[in-house]
Amino acid sequence: MLSVRNLQASYGAAQVLFDVSLNVGAGEVVTLLGRNGMGKTTTIRAIMGLLQPQGGEVRFDGGTVTGFAPYRVAKAGIGLVPEGRQIFPTLSVEENLVATASTRLGSRRWTLDAVYDLFPRLKERRLNLGTQLSGGEQQMLAIGRALMTNPKLVILDEATEGLAPLIRLEIWDCLKRLRAEHQSILVIDKNVNALAAFADRHVIIEKGRSVWTGTSAELMADTTLKDRYLHV
Repeated sequence: MLSVRNLQASYGAAQVLFDVSLNVGAGEVVTLLGRNGMGKTTTIRAIMGLLQPQGGEVRFDGGTVTGFAPYRVAKAGIGLVPEGRQIFPTLSVEENLVATASTRLGSRRWTLDAVYDLFPRLKERRLNLGTQLSGGEQQMLAIGRALMTNPKLVILDEATEGLAPLIRLEIWDCLKRLRAEHQSILVIDKNVNALAAFADRHVIIEKGRSVWTGTSAELMADTTLKDRYLHV
């Protein structure tokens, strides 16, 4: 479904991505792992058209989206849960969800009721403004907002960063439920053990290059990987 090949990107004169490649198949959950500053978020920005790639190719659902404007990438069927959530602070929970609502032929129909079923807390807070939500509630809203676009692929950048342990468990449960419904997901997070419990494959990047890819079983079996690429 998503194929990234030899992606390169820069911020001004500073090149950040040199050679990033990854694939996400239909119904797969794939993680993008690496230490801080290795290019994970930059990779997502380049995929989404928020940063223009300087080389390589991004293909999605059979066609190229390399260098497309963000709205065209979203229209193609990629829903983004960005780092920092970036919800609309002066809109209510329900207005945040409705603002991005879209239908897509051949996809599951995500509606307000479906999102509220996934996150009952959002239904309780549906009239509250974005600024009146906790960090965990904002993350639930960001996920719900992405789902309301009825995406073929959901990308989550730092899925549980800064969240309390109990809220993290709710987010993991949400992603497991989406996986069971065959939703394709690309996720960035630092909680490797939690990710390994339900992700199909993992890609590790180091200094803007893909350096390892494999299954959860392979990731957990190789005790040197965390020390070499993930631990500070």
